[in-house]
Amino acid sequence: MSIGSVGIVQLNNSQGAFKQPEKTFLYVGTAGAGGTATGVTTIGAGSDLDALFGSGVSNLKTQLAAAIKNSGDENFFAYACPLGASEDYVTAVKRLLAKPADLNVEAVVVCDPVTANAEVAAAQQLAEYIRTAYAKFVFIALCSAGIDAETQTWGAYATAVKAIISGSVADRVSLTPLLWPDTLGAVCGRLCSPQASIADTPMRVKTGAVTLTGELPVDSAGAPLDMTTIKDLADNRISVPQWYDGYDGIYWADMPLLDAEGGDFQVVEYRRIIDYIARRVRILAIRRIGDRALNSTDVSIAQNKTYFMRPLRDAAKSIVIAGVEVPALIQPPEDGDINITWTSITEVAIAITAKPYNCPKKITVYLGLDLSGEE
Repeated sequence: MSIGSVGIVQLNNSQGAFKQPEKTFLYVGTAGAGGTATGVTTIGAGSDLDALFGSGVSNLKTQLAAAIKNSGDENFFAYACPLGASEDYVTAVKRLLAKPADLNVEAVVVCDPVTANAEVAAAQQLAEYIRTAYAKFVFIALCSAGIDAETQTWGAYATAVKAIISGSVADRVSLTPLLWPDTLGAVCGRLCSPQASIADTPMRVKTGAVTLTGELPVDSAGAPLDMTTIKDLADNRISVPQWYDGYDGIYWADMPLLDAEGGDFQVVEYRRIIDYIARRVRILAIRRIGDRALNSTDVSIAQNKTYFMRPLRDAAKSIVIAGVEVPALIQPPEDGDINITWTSITEVAIAITAKPYNCPKKITVYLGLDLSGEE
């Protein structure tokens, strides 16, 4: 006769938390002499930037200080890496995002200004290399130099900045000119504000005004920067601050990415949403390799639609504050947002669609009078 037995098998159903690199940026650039930081350094709201990167003015320290101020977050967290005299940022970033450093970040902020179209292409190539070699999804924020107030008019300056990105197709790259010395750090800090989500545009006025160092810049003719120049730059896919006549403070326009005309990723918030989902779906897909629970039966396909919908459900969770709903990253997913198709007995294609909310970037108010009199 057989004997009774009991066995316990503990199952792992892939319901745990994911890493969350969102709102964690890597800042790279030249630093001053005398700093103690070598290699990658963690930065918080209370970090002593003078001690880390030298007491003098430097590109890295300037943008980091602006990012901390404009995030408005006591829990601000970033990585920073001062570049050596002979090291370019591409080499440094590859080294930092590969093992054993293996940093987990959402964006790379290049604090040293770029000057040529080829540097934009190199940044896009770096972002794609990071995606394919390290399976990490990042965008790269570049900057260009500010105006030479001794020799350049605003027209000449705008022409020079636009030439840097002319004809570029780089859907993981943005360009912010240093109209103020710290505009790049200001917008990057704004993107990490706890008042806004990754689905929010930096144009969002409710997040508050940006803090910039220095007075309103002027050109060689003594003319101050105006909204005509800013609109010209913004219309040409360049990330710029802006203001509203009769309304206090300086704010931000869009942060365009250099996607092709008609592309889905012409603004940073759409890139951030899809990368959020991509990071999580990839982990779920890895967990299904060699698992016959994913098969071509109707029951399996239905179960796995639910399984792969998890990042969409997470992204669609809104919160209510004082009776007012704060929109989630995306709209709640529907049945048709995930499709699973078997292309062979060992290969399966999973199509996922995420739908962001509408966002008002231009508001037109029509006013009229009712002169019909009392009835």
